[in-house]
Amino acid sequence: MNNNDVNTQRFNYVGERFADLQLLRYRLNGFEQLSLSQKVLVYYLSKATLYGRDITFDQFGRYNLRIRKMLEAVYTDLTVERDTPDFQAMEVYLKRVWFSSGIYHHYGCEKFVPGFSRDYLRRVVGRVDPCRLPLRSGETVQQLCDELFPVIFDPDVLPKRVNQADGEDLVATSACNFYQGVTQQEAEAYYGRQKEEAAGDKTPVSYGLNSTLVKRDGVVGEEVWSANGRYANAIRHIVYWLDKALTVAENERQRQVISLLIDFYKTGDLRVFNDYCIAWVGEHEGRIDFVNGFIEVYGDPLGLKGSWEGIVEYKDLEATRRTQTISRNAQWFEDHSPVDPRFRKRQVKGVTANAICAAMLGGDEYPATAIGINLPNADWIRAEYGSKSITISNITDAYNKAAHGSGFKEEFVVDEATLSMIERYGDLCDELHTDLHECLGHGSGQLLPGTDPDALKAYGNTIEEARADLFGLYYIADQKLVELGLLPDREAYKSHYYTYIMNGLMTQLIRIQPGAQIEEAHMRNRALIAHWCQEQGDVVRIEQREGKSYVRITDYEALRQLFARLLAEIQRIKSEGDYEAARQLVEGYAVRVDATLHAEVLERYRRLNLAPYKGFINPMMVPVVDANGDICDVQLNYSESYTQQMLRYSSEYATLI
Repeated sequence: MNNNDVNTQRFNYVGERFADLQLLRYRLNGFEQLSLSQKVLVYYLSKATLYGRDITFDQFGRYNLRIRKMLEAVYTDLTVERDTPDFQAMEVYLKRVWFSSGIYHHYGCEKFVPGFSRDYLRRVVGRVDPCRLPLRSGETVQQLCDELFPVIFDPDVLPKRVNQADGEDLVATSACNFYQGVTQQEAEAYYGRQKEEAAGDKTPVSYGLNSTLVKRDGVVGEEVWSANGRYANAIRHIVYWLDKALTVAENERQRQVISLLIDFYKTGDLRVFNDYCIAWVGEHEGRIDFVNGFIEVYGDPLGLKGSWEGIVEYKDLEATRRTQTISRNAQWFEDHSPVDPRFRKRQVKGVTANAICAAMLGGDEYPATAIGINLPNADWIRAEYGSKSITISNITDAYNKAAHGSGFKEEFVVDEATLSMIERYGDLCDELHTDLHECLGHGSGQLLPGTDPDALKAYGNTIEEARADLFGLYYIADQKLVELGLLPDREAYKSHYYTYIMNGLMTQLIRIQPGAQIEEAHMRNRALIAHWCQEQGDVVRIEQREGKSYVRITDYEALRQLFARLLAEIQRIKSEGDYEAARQLVEGYAVRVDATLHAEVLERYRRLNLAPYKGFINPMMVPVVDANGDICDVQLNYSESYTQQMLRYSSEYATLI
């Protein structure tokens, strides 16, 4: 199927479903209108994006790659008994491993429970050609099973990828592969010393971002991720395709960005990474852009280590008009923010916002991906050079098309009038809130001089997401958005206020296992905001009708003022580095789950027969080569199934072990 085929056929967004997951497809709208050079650039960057896959698997758990490769060998070699319950359960387990880059849930971080037995897996592994198994030199199949089976089957062995429980050693109790043999106290002391030695540095590096912290012979030190260090083989493949991308860069600044990223990968030098971030945030002319590297720190319980991720993108020119309108008015929004003037930026610099089409997803952005991104993460770079924000229009479009007609809103929204309001304004306001969150929220405010950007420790991610969400919630109700033509009237914002509070109090609980607490940073953020507002009187309440719970908002303008109060306090916490206040807010409002309400929400959702999580199948990019061996076109193919794609990636982009 080429581009023309796709344009003349009805695009099928919905793909395979299993466990709690629904796979979707996203369409590369306007790709055929890119120039040949732009298409080739997207293709080269996409190859660089896919070659980081094994890094993410290894970061998310030290046994993930070996488990994946063992299961893939069984899955592809076993040609009989494929219709048995054990095989089908193993197939679902493998698909979940692919989706989550390991054996832990991509959102909740709890370890998967196999639906097949140890005896079954031992038997079928024994039937596989040993040459197909991930055996180390001299290792037997029995030894492979002895090492991996407790990790797979024993619920007490490495049970959580990221543990956020207050009062526990978050490093020792987390299965993520960023630390080996060290405690939380040792890790914090190690990076604390580095910061003390660099005291007064106005351009600090992101300490620990690209390394594994290990303890050997009693000595704590870093193994840096670079082309000559840990993950070298994967990184060298990434560099190879980035080198190819250099040859078709759209402009000199873009060429400089790619060159600096290559230098960073080769050296592992975080000073070079700072230079790369500064150059990247300053490149605006090209239509093609990308994120590639060790970026977000949500996968680290201490919020230091960057999970590898990649995304290739090109501007959605029509949708970008909306985001650019917001970014052009960034100073107005900052000046009118309800936070203490001490915490506002006097001069907002370099805020760039685009709506983009994702062209390829990789690493921690695949198969589940964000709908918006704001980078770089370093506060001093944001303050001095600005930030880039993107909202991913074709991903949002796929989500919206899959959601309509599901019955979800009809089940949980309080009444027909509110439902009608959400149907009228919901999609528009959801996209606008994402724009405000990414384009302005993350880039707003400033730290007071001397405040450590990591002062909030394990609570930093939740507080930062709450800050950006509250910024968007406050301003989506502002008359300014109507004046800018971004909203049709002053009633539209109410649709988002309702769905946001409903999600924070109730419907996001569909993603939590019975008896569990909330641990993921974005979910904690939404719960914190909703529960805090609920406690402030009768503005937000849960009411009962015919045995079901519903959210009722009694005064939308009063709710906006609550958002303003909370935003002011959360900005103060971040600006001053008030760890104890952050801890009290998060532990008091964002963690605990009402068991009775949770059970009700799960049962109501179960009856809808929906999957709570969505992810995406990438398009295939097929280069067309002329008689001289040069690429003369890049065609798209959307026909690959989820299983086909995952097995192909495991074969074509295998770089580690």
